[in-house]
Amino acid sequence: MAWPSNRSRSSKVEPSKEQFADLDKLAGIEVSDDFARFSQRNDLFTRAFWDPQVQSKDTDAFFASYRIEASPRRGDGFSHKDFALRNAAWAVSDMVSERSAAAGKREGFQAPLEPTNDICPDAHEVEDVAAFTRELKEVARLFGADLVGVCELDERWHYSSRVDVRDFSEADNGLPQDITHVIVLGHGMDASLVRSYPSALAGAATGLEYSREASIVIQLTAYIRNLGYTAVASMNDTALAIPYAIKAGLGEYGRNQMVITPEFGPRVRFSKIFTSLPLEPNKPAKFGVETYCNACTVCADACPPKALPYGPPSFERPNQSSLQGVKKWTADCEKCFGYWAKLKTDCAICMRVCPFSETPGSWRGQIFRRLVHLGALSLARIWARRVLSLPRLKPKDWWASLSSLNDD
Repeated sequence: MAWPSNRSRSSKVEPSKEQFADLDKLAGIEVSDDFARFSQRNDLFTRAFWDPQVQSKDTDAFFASYRIEASPRRGDGFSHKDFALRNAAWAVSDMVSERSAAAGKREGFQAPLEPTNDICPDAHEVEDVAAFTRELKEVARLFGADLVGVCELDERWHYSSRVDVRDFSEADNGLPQDITHVIVLGHGMDASLVRSYPSALAGAATGLEYSREASIVIQLTAYIRNLGYTAVASMNDTALAIPYAIKAGLGEYGRNQMVITPEFGPRVRFSKIFTSLPLEPNKPAKFGVETYCNACTVCADACPPKALPYGPPSFERPNQSSLQGVKKWTADCEKCFGYWAKLKTDCAICMRVCPFSETPGSWRGQIFRRLVHLGALSLARIWARRVLSLPRLKPKDWWASLSSLNDD
């Protein structure tokens, strides 16, 4: 395979294949010789705008529901009020993503976020990289990030091209030449809303974090640029967030296609900043997720369109919306999105039923994670089925909980 450059700020020397291999092994990533970088045009959400194989009346209605141009579905969790809350949760993210649409950029999704300030010509001198990295993580938390990790640039995970949203053609996906590191930020999702999946109400948990992360990543990027270093704010654009989050030590990859973190399980969204700052990278961390997921199929069992895989990780690629040449659990994205389109909202049942979604601070979550850490998989699975397998929260009960708060 062609190994892309991974430039060093000081020496400009490209790492060897062996260096990539060492990091991949730590991260649990296995890449084959036929690996190919992913074209963002083949992302399922992007294909829904140009590919007749994906487009349908359901997909049209799915996108229209985010503008309340289509009649909401009926029933608990799909009322006008549920859709209104979901769409309001997306408002800040939508405002940011639409500001450069006339130039063919949907910021945060099909293009990085435009900077709000110039780079200071006089760079702050970083004398102690490790201490500065710790301080920067605290600044990120000050702005609102729940999780912060750092890894080196690895362009294998960058889209081979981005998408011009004016005609959905391929466009250049380049970054400034002095980028050396990636700061990965994690944003925990509201646990009670997640418990109501699938519903339009639950979709507010997704929208809230996209809006929150847009603000956080813009602020932290502005801070870095004020220090005199290159920084490019990114959400779903530019590169795949999952491998970067894993390499930054924030979690492990699960059967449900998500990064499972110690703090939130899969209830987390990621953003990233590409920067020239000298930083100390984290190491990939393992706490038993892969081993547990090999023995657990609760997410695949619960998936209505049967889009999630059974069996061990493999190089199998269901369709063009899947990454080529990486050994992992891979969902059939076409089946998954087809179900979303019918619901007129995101599904994420796989997130809700995952036992790692149990709040780790609770006694139930602590016992489960302890069993996983000790390798007591049979006991962990029994605990997950009998104690952590909570019923779906009815959206009407979520709304009622708001009224009860007012009564107090």
